[in-house]
Amino acid sequence: MLSVGKYRHLNQCSDNHGTMSVLAIDHRGPNEIQKNGQGPSTTEETVAFKRLVIRHLAPHCTAVLTDPDFGVPALTGGDLPSNAGFMAPLELTDYSRAVGDRGMDFLPDWDVAKLKRAGFSGAKLIMMFHPGSPNVQAKFDVVDSIVEQCEREQMPFFFEPICYSLDPAKPLSNAERRQVVVENARLFTRRGVDILKMEFPLDCIEEPDEAGWMDAARELVAVCTVPWAMLSAGVGFYVFIKQAMVACAAGASGVIAGRAIWGDAVALKGQAQADWLASVGVERMSRITAI
Repeated sequence: MLSVGKYRHLNQCSDNHGTMSVLAIDHRGPNEIQKNGQGPSTTEETVAFKRLVIRHLAPHCTAVLTDPDFGVPALTGGDLPSNAGFMAPLELTDYSRAVGDRGMDFLPDWDVAKLKRAGFSGAKLIMMFHPGSPNVQAKFDVVDSIVEQCEREQMPFFFEPICYSLDPAKPLSNAERRQVVVENARLFTRRGVDILKMEFPLDCIEEPDEAGWMDAARELVAVCTVPWAMLSAGVGFYVFIKQAMVACAAGASGVIAGRAIWGDAVALKGQAQADWLASVGVERMSRITAI
């Protein structure tokens, strides 16, 4: 049974129907935001970009997922609406490394207790996970420790297991991807996490038949005993909106979306960037929220 404290925090991150449309901009540093070498290159430019994104898009979502180092300074102008939740990551993720090689490093001087004191409504952890990996138990122990912290602080735990191939030279086939994503959900839905942040269980380029998308999404829903929200995983907006429609129709409780919404604004400059976010960006966020 969900505690009153966690329930109230989750209400801050969702709408009156209990669904979530979360703007993700927790990417840390310029290198994680840049697109084809273009975009912010300094701390100041990164904070300014995040400030613009949050200012324009936060009124059209239910919550914002952002980081303490670059995202919190972007909020000093009061750009987070009072009705929007505020979520933060716990990990220090290096997106420059190969998927299967990403380590499990935590943000320094940051934990669930500090996150709560800073006014956040939820804690997020991303972890590269394959159920056949030899270090599965060590990763279970990490998740269990965060579950304990979140229980103690009455803070909702959003957990994001990302699948990968155990053979670096051989990416997962679509059938393998589906199997691993579903098994990851099955394993972690039983470990005390409050919300799963899940990948779409198929590569939609490899599987163009949308009937297959729905079948895979329903299989994922069938193993989840906690709510789950779908992440965008860097796909383009028009693929993502189709995935969102399928996932939510199958039973997802919403989406947590980043680059699919604001990624095309990264390479723009000055007023052109602000104008894009105020028009195309708002239209994209609003469409996702409507779904």
